[in-house]
Amino acid sequence: MTDIIKIIKADGKAELELFELLSQRAGETDAAVTAAVNDIIADVRKNGDAALMAYNLKFDGVETPDLEISREEIEACTKRCGPELIVALKRAAANITCYHERQAQTGYEDNERPGIRLGSVVRGLEKAGLYVPGGTAAYPSSVLMNAIPAKIAGVGELIMITPPAKTEGALDAILAAADIAGVDRVFQVGGAQGVAALAYGTESIPRVDKIVGPGNIYVATAKRQVFGTVDIDMIAGPSEILIVADGTANPAYLAADLMSQAEHDVLASSILICTDMAIAKATAAELERQCAKLKRQDIIRQALKDYGAIIVADSVDKAIKYANLLAPEHLELCVENARGRLGEIKNAGSVFLGNYSPEPLGDYYAGTNHVLPTGGSARFFSPLSVDTFLKKMSYIEYSRKALLAAATDVELMAAAEGLTAHEQAVAIRRMEE
Repeated sequence: MTDIIKIIKADGKAELELFELLSQRAGETDAAVTAAVNDIIADVRKNGDAALMAYNLKFDGVETPDLEISREEIEACTKRCGPELIVALKRAAANITCYHERQAQTGYEDNERPGIRLGSVVRGLEKAGLYVPGGTAAYPSSVLMNAIPAKIAGVGELIMITPPAKTEGALDAILAAADIAGVDRVFQVGGAQGVAALAYGTESIPRVDKIVGPGNIYVATAKRQVFGTVDIDMIAGPSEILIVADGTANPAYLAADLMSQAEHDVLASSILICTDMAIAKATAAELERQCAKLKRQDIIRQALKDYGAIIVADSVDKAIKYANLLAPEHLELCVENARGRLGEIKNAGSVFLGNYSPEPLGDYYAGTNHVLPTGGSARFFSPLSVDTFLKKMSYIEYSRKALLAAATDVELMAAAEGLTAHEQAVAIRRMEE
């Protein structure tokens, strides 16, 4: 045991107890929050823009007679950003675009059987809504990660909402990112009320087909409640990183990467599974040394204490087994021949191979998406992508001859299900002269 993080020798029990703790860290849905969100959604549906303005004043202390941020304001915010940041955002946007353009889909048609055409049509959503947190959680990188795939998918109109700024300049970076990514309209409203506005529409804010983007517990609860009226991306939980390391790993790098996620939130999980006790102890020492110099060290220390650990396993094989069990949001493989081990990874949001692929590359710059499944949901969810903003519809075209060839089979199946109107819809076409 160290002061900053616990070290566990894997014994088939201690590590499993830790994994169970991690699975529970996000907690259950809060009944009081659910009730409050219900009321907010009902208010927005009834009172529209007036409710949004009232909540902006109540929760953010800002009067917003105009909910929409004008193009001129967005351009002014972009100009206030330093040129170096704008260049970095544009380079990141280019990388994200290059990666996601490969995900673009087209439909297909099967017409190899005489008289039969079957196909799939792929369409971008007509309208999508992007929620962007404000305050200390204002992340221009998230704007790029959500907006660029949406535009590549062919979304007709991309609407962004973000809480109103309490001070001048607070929104500069995210509005610059919105400008670079091609967001169509931006509104200053946040929280559950913003989600409700996107889901149902108001006098100013258009109703959208899908809502994406992270937020606090009120935002997440609102997204749960409006799902079905609109689609949503996912319910994101606390951030997490799992690193698998062997004796070739650098403890200084391992410590830095663990803290890169721990600084997000006191609920963030940072786990190292290594095969060498010397690496484990050296990493713990590096955590102590490096943490003392960091701005958010109080958050880091709390997260590492509650939901961090260094596990010493018998082998890399065993460590990868645990990684697949946890299905982490971010998985780093700091092992010899990391690329050769990729085929063994079954469950992870995003995988970072080798000692020179730190997780922040994925957060900001490399081009892969940083909107990832959390809380073990990488077992069945995928990262946000162009697919997130697409819908598909099928089509069928039969000639009369082809229909008659299939008629008996269809009628038999309809009769077996007791659906005589289905049967009749085919049988009636036999009667044509």
